[in-house]
Amino acid sequence: MQIITEPEQMQAIAEKLRLNRQFIGVVMTMGALHEGHLSLIKLAQQTAGTTILTIFVNPSQFGINEDLHQYPRPFEQDVALARAAEVDYLFAPEAKSIYPENHQTTLECGPLGKRFEGERRPGHFNGVATIVTKLFHITKPHIAIFGEKDAQQLAVIRQLVKDLNLDIKIISAPIIREENGLAVSSRNIYLSSQERSAAAILYKGICHAAQRVGQQEKNLLAIAAEVEQMILSTPGCSPDYVIFINEETFELADTAEEGKEYRLLLAAYSGKVRLIDNGKIPA
Repeated sequence: MQIITEPEQMQAIAEKLRLNRQFIGVVMTMGALHEGHLSLIKLAQQTAGTTILTIFVNPSQFGINEDLHQYPRPFEQDVALARAAEVDYLFAPEAKSIYPENHQTTLECGPLGKRFEGERRPGHFNGVATIVTKLFHITKPHIAIFGEKDAQQLAVIRQLVKDLNLDIKIISAPIIREENGLAVSSRNIYLSSQERSAAAILYKGICHAAQRVGQQEKNLLAIAAEVEQMILSTPGCSPDYVIFINEETFELADTAEEGKEYRLLLAAYSGKVRLIDNGKIPA
């Protein structure tokens, strides 16, 4: 595995790979690698001949009061995991090489990036769209793998690729969960054992919602209220939002129609740690 830190060098390598007809897959991360990231790498390797893993804690997607400076950065551990996973190239730039002095150009997402997470974290998806686009240009992939845990981020990136006519195929990977159902996340390290146990209520809520829709309950608002009450009733937990969206349009859904697919989006706190999760629910 070769570790690259300079964007120009990574671009030159990617260009050479393309000229040699290598099929490139990229997995973008902020480090603190876990089983979810490793599953993305494995999927990239099954699809592409050359795999590039990026590690970059992107400052432009963090809000003023968010955990940019506390975000975990176990780089040596990440390098070991990437090597063990047989990644071909690890691109780990410094912030100053990605956002040099006098950097002025950013992308702005449309309505999709301003709902739900975007409403609660203003500018977040603009930062995501900007760094993803920059990394696309630097790594020059044919395919890019993103996890379904960040469902709205995945939707924003799909829209970005479509709107900007990028010749990149976006492949989604299923959520990896811990034994109690908690979605694997780098931020889980902030949880105490008690908070980790309590956070399992998010997945229990998703399962409850799927069961209720399976019982032909059509009122999605009522089901969301039930899930919200489940979270409220769990000591140490509090909901931020519990909403159903139409899987195709990513717009709010209040009534289930037979044959359509929906997704339950959840954001909640276990202690002081904010967690997100989601699940696809067919009607």
